[in-house]
Amino acid sequence: MTVSQIRIGTRGSPLALWQAHEVKRRLHDAHQHLAHDESVVITVIKTSGDRMQQGPLSEVGGKGLFTKEIEDALLGGAIDIAVHSMKDVPTWFPTGLLIDCLLPRADPRDALISSDAKSIDSLAPGTVVGTASLRRKAMLLHKRPDLEVVPLRGNVDTRLEKVASGDVGATFLALAGLNRLGRDDVPAWAVPVTEILPAVCQGIIGIERREKDDEIAELLKALNDFDATIQAAGERALLEGLDGSCRTPIAAFGELCGNNFRIRAAIIRPDGSELLKAERNGPISDAKVMGRDAAEELSGRASPGFFHE
Repeated sequence: MTVSQIRIGTRGSPLALWQAHEVKRRLHDAHQHLAHDESVVITVIKTSGDRMQQGPLSEVGGKGLFTKEIEDALLGGAIDIAVHSMKDVPTWFPTGLLIDCLLPRADPRDALISSDAKSIDSLAPGTVVGTASLRRKAMLLHKRPDLEVVPLRGNVDTRLEKVASGDVGATFLALAGLNRLGRDDVPAWAVPVTEILPAVCQGIIGIERREKDDEIAELLKALNDFDATIQAAGERALLEGLDGSCRTPIAAFGELCGNNFRIRAAIIRPDGSELLKAERNGPISDAKVMGRDAAEELSGRASPGFFHE
């Protein structure tokens, strides 16, 4: 039996919809029998994370707030696949679901959004910076403890409006999201990974499916990107090794050079007072092993209370 229609589940933000439409386009291109517009249908699902717009994610439920309702629809058969930003995907999947299809990674770097500064170093002392990311907050305070960091939630437009109105002096967004939305009008300045290491899998789009849905699995094979698969394997192995959650600022970036894989990782106290780094290099076949090994090193070096503040 050939699948004649695929139902995609997604959040309703402009960026989430862009990602869902990108998956739809790739399915159209890869499979002739899915070339008609009605063959791939997008279903918008409002998540808890979309409804709860106040406070840091770590205090209101963590990454799962952006996936739970969508995954419930997937398990219940209301949709066939779900499209996620991999940086928002929790460490472990619900029983019966998996992600084994990843699109090519976009620019993994963070972008500083500011009308007055083009780099973190050029932010004026005392500048109020808004972010909902514990990782960004901790890394920023480690580098610039003289800045004031306040919670800032919302989609891309909401956060940009806060900067434009002067409610905050600056914020950070994923550069991949800005590029995908074509926001060339935004005063955005790419932050080198040597200054702020990205979130695990930042810039990667993942497609979630039911484990036993072999027909969907076969259709998704044509969309899977090899490099992104290796990068995600190493970075998520690190996350799992550190028992990662939104309460633990964790950062990682894996990159390929021929048959070699390099992963850089860091953990940070939420107040930025202590930052630990680890790095591994080796064959791409050992990406997961290197991620787990880096996690073990960081866990061993962390001082008491590092993961429990």
